[in-house]
Amino acid sequence: MDKLSAKQQRIIEFIRRFQKERHFPPTVRDILRGCNISSTSVVDYNLNGLERYGLIRRHNGISRGIELVNYSAEGIVKVPVIGTIAAGLPIPVPSEDTWDAAATAETTDVTEEVTRGKKEVYALKVKGNSMVDALINDGDLVLLEYTSSVENGETAAVWLKAEKEATLKKVYRERSRVRLQPANTQMKPLYADPDNVEIQGKVVAVIRKMA
Repeated sequence: MDKLSAKQQRIIEFIRRFQKERHFPPTVRDILRGCNISSTSVVDYNLNGLERYGLIRRHNGISRGIELVNYSAEGIVKVPVIGTIAAGLPIPVPSEDTWDAAATAETTDVTEEVTRGKKEVYALKVKGNSMVDALINDGDLVLLEYTSSVENGETAAVWLKAEKEATLKKVYRERSRVRLQPANTQMKPLYADPDNVEIQGKVVAVIRKMA
């Protein structure tokens, strides 16, 4: 590895200090202010260099998506990102491995406060806009707790067995059916037979995609 520039050394030390003190990674603008750098493009250029050196990993589309390689901090939980789920019409899931946390190498770091102390938590990338009124937008990450049941009105990842499709919706059990309700006034609910519905997890947090 080539020698780090003084600016890169300053940035990596700032990231380590910020992570240790706050238990989550800094944004590009945090680094800009904390290291007295002139522009976000300069920060981005140096972060790309640090990534090439293998000192950090960057997760595109996530505001706090800077991960220090081989860094472990108290209070930080690595959550597996195991696939994509529709917040719109259901989309096919290629195989059951998509739902296996051990089958993915991609993770996102969050604080224990975000996971609320829950152990079996995984993340899915959201595709679609059916949950925008619940502040879940296209491109966001949703954190879900593994569970096979939810209360009426809770937002869940739902597997439709016959269709072999998954969708993210609010779940309501009615007399002879299950209503999968979008949080978008422009979209209609889906209805399913109870035997056709399998709950894969309920939403415990949302990580917003920053523009």
